[in-house]
Amino acid sequence: MHLAYPAVLAVLLFCVGVYGVLARRNAILVLMSVELMLNAVNLNLVAFDVWLSRAAEETLHAGQALTLFTIAIAAAEIGIGLAIVLAVHRNRGTSDIDRLRDTAEGHESPTADDSNPPITGAPTTGTSTTDGTEKAEATA
Repeated sequence: MHLAYPAVLAVLLFCVGVYGVLARRNAILVLMSVELMLNAVNLNLVAFDVWLSRAAEETLHAGQALTLFTIAIAAAEIGIGLAIVLAVHRNRGTSDIDRLRDTAEGHESPTADDSNPPITGAPTTGTSTTDGTEKAEATA
């Protein structure tokens, strides 16, 4: 088998993954696209390991061992990523990346003023902030 076949397949998988990361707005689809890119790298590692092992008589199969580490790291990454996406979806009600980007850049909602009076009937605890003012927090 030629080295070109898995290399071309890996390039196609990687390009589809890059397109998915750049074009998609859903966080779960972005995570799936990252997995496609990691699988393209794994395919290259195994293909080059097999290709280079033909030249040497005793091989260590380092490409296949590195692929196993990459698969383990990808599994941990997707588990943590999905947990973060689910937590954000519960709090924000959406997993749209553009809306999440607004909160990360500091475009917070306005602070409590006269137009938004605090909710009465909820027990609150006062905590002091760095500027000396007290901030009321609702406790459940």
